[in-house]
Amino acid sequence: MPQYILALDQGTTSSRAILFDHGGHIRGCAQQEFRQIFPQPGWVEHDANEIWETQLAVARQVLRENQLSPAAIAAIGISNQRETTVLWDRVTGKPVANAIVWQDRRTAAACDALRQRGLADLVQAKTGLELDAYFSATKIQWLLAHVAGARERAERGELAFGTIDSWLAFKLTGAHVTDTSNASRTMLFNLHSLQWDDELLELLDIPRAILPTVVPANARIGHCHPDCFGAPVLLAGLAGDQQAATFGQACHHPGMAKNTYGTGCFMLMNTGHTAIRSQNRLLSTIGWTLEGRSGADTTYMLEGSVFMAGATIQWLRDCLQIIQHASEVEALAGSVADTGGVMLVPAFAGLGAPHWDPYARGTLVGMTRGTGRAHIARAALESIAYQTADVLQAMQADSALPLSELRVNGGAASNNLLMQFQADILGVQVVRPAVTETSALGAAYLAGLAVGFWSSPEELATHWSMERRFEPAMAAAESQLRLANWRRAVERSKAWQFDNSWWFLCPGSYSMCDDQITLLFVKYRRIPYLE
Repeated sequence: MPQYILALDQGTTSSRAILFDHGGHIRGCAQQEFRQIFPQPGWVEHDANEIWETQLAVARQVLRENQLSPAAIAAIGISNQRETTVLWDRVTGKPVANAIVWQDRRTAAACDALRQRGLADLVQAKTGLELDAYFSATKIQWLLAHVAGARERAERGELAFGTIDSWLAFKLTGAHVTDTSNASRTMLFNLHSLQWDDELLELLDIPRAILPTVVPANARIGHCHPDCFGAPVLLAGLAGDQQAATFGQACHHPGMAKNTYGTGCFMLMNTGHTAIRSQNRLLSTIGWTLEGRSGADTTYMLEGSVFMAGATIQWLRDCLQIIQHASEVEALAGSVADTGGVMLVPAFAGLGAPHWDPYARGTLVGMTRGTGRAHIARAALESIAYQTADVLQAMQADSALPLSELRVNGGAASNNLLMQFQADILGVQVVRPAVTETSALGAAYLAGLAVGFWSSPEELATHWSMERRFEPAMAAAESQLRLANWRRAVERSKAWQFDNSWWFLCPGSYSMCDDQITLLFVKYRRIPYLE
């Protein structure tokens, strides 16, 4: 009898395969990093073939190292980096270009043009999303416009678009599918009808023929090609990584929330069967759609997306080279009592929720002659917590639901210094589960539900257990003062990357201070240069 579920956890910087047993415990794991491609400032790409090759390799590795045959696997579930856009040939299965990653900002100007046409409210009303380069729609536009022959081939139905879940499902089984959670991140999917939206497709000039079929998160997709594992294995679960993590954290009821500290930082709050339209620049998104005996049932979420969390620690390692391994940052940051007044705003890919400024850039302020690498490391850790605090404030205003605890997961959730500071700044309990690989766990749970490996979400909730609880220890006045200083620093990062096609200076404005010019730019970004 099958004993395990295999989760394929395809992330922004690595591909992983994790085995889970019936109790939701990890029984094996394999991981490979892959290249990050930066063709121009603000551009981020992946080689989709490399993603596929590393993902297949680690899946085979975890079976081999645990001496398991395919017959031991009840089903495979996929958790994936969201919004990253792949366009490929339906016949050959070859990508027509590198994948455009969710962090990529090349289509910021295209989003500005759409906003100038008055489409932002329409997009939010239909999709629950901000009109931003973060999402897949304008990435698809860019590929169709810049890859030779792509638009004509797309209109003839020769090409297929997909986020990474679709790409992996296609390579594994030949099926061209996505689930509602990933579809809701494309800026083309109607949250209310649960269908691709014809009006948005027409406005954005994207052929319907390239889109995948949308299925529930616990759908039985199909069996993998025998040459993948030597024998057929059923693919039966799909979910975007943050929705999968929310499911894996057993946040099954309205008002429950989790925060994932991965490459980015993503807080999701369950809002039940209601899609709440944010008034504070958060996202309304689909958590999951489950197929049950009485039909499909969709759960909605409010989400705040922070672009740079774990990636900020990678920046310390790879660019500043003040640490050799990410695991060193806690000890280095803990070697000083505080940041010495230093604030880091890691807006290297712009600012996400609730600011949504694609022109913001990373800013390091408050340095003195006494500033050392430990102060900068601590500022980097604290910046992750500050960004989360901005999101939570907006989320509570939108939902009117008080938060008594925040469940956390992801790589940086293992950092005790960060988790304690997070509790201090939020003023709520931060709870770390025994299993922190909750994106993979959520994908496994969805696949297991599809094949009867587990019976219900209620059964899954009984598997959740706490590893550690962090209680707030900072005085409220101190946390508010620190947040105020953080927000001053954030304002200094905004609108830094001027787009010369829109930048202007009015006659006589050269005498204005930098802050005044920046404020003018933010307010009147749509006005071209004035002679």
